Amino acid sequence: MSIRCLVLFFIAGIIGFSSCKNNDEVFPKVVPTNINVVNATADTLNFYLNGTRQNNLSGLFPAGASLYLPVPSGQQNYQFKKAGGFTDLFSLPLNLKDSSYYSLYVYGEAASQTFVTTDVLLSYTLHPDTTQIRFVNVSPDAGNLNVTILNPTALDTISIAPQAFKATSPFVLNPGGLQEIKVFQAGATTPKVDTVITFQQGAIYTLFSKGLINGKGNAAFGIGVIMNVN
Repeated sequence: MSIRCLVLFFIAGIIGFSSCKNNDEVFPKVVPTNINVVNATADTLNFYLNGTRQNNLSGLFPAGASLYLPVPSGQQNYQFKKAGGFTDLFSLPLNLKDSSYYSLYVYGEAASQTFVTTDVLLSYTLHPDTTQIRFVNVSPDAGNLNVTILNPTALDTISIAPQAFKATSPFVLNPGGLQEIKVFQAGATTPKVDTVITFQQGAIYTLFSKGLINGKGNAAFGIGVIMNVN
């Protein structure tokens, strides 16, 4: 056999060994986490993870939310666009811990107009049919906001203490069913919002403010509601 043939066999052997070695490499497993994107802006949004759209079924409408979606934990880059748009509004790098639950509130068109909460969602085991409700202030010009929840049947009112912008109240316990919700600016006696919402017994909910006190159209002040756990 010629020297040239021996050299070719030697090179082929090295390539084959290298290929097998690469195929045997074990890539680290990325443990997922969970994120709920809440749209407190005046526009319908789409959001992307490392360039791949996540809300595939529909856009996130004003006062809407994605509900919890599994995403890779660790350092990831999220992008936001207006529905139908091609240009990113902004990119947002987040480093999220695995096996957790997060809510990302978006209230403007810049990364600085967002904030993230870590959500601790625990069933009320003593009475599993008890509804839990909390409130998040996502209105940048409203000042402190407080909420009352009135059960029209029992004539029982639950008050949530005033919450500053970006603050989240503790969960309060509620029997569920039809409830009258009022949102007040701190110190005011006339509510900025007075509406009724039906809550499922045993579920966990987040009420959140959106918009501006003197906003118009989709930017008008209002509230949204998310069922975190049913």
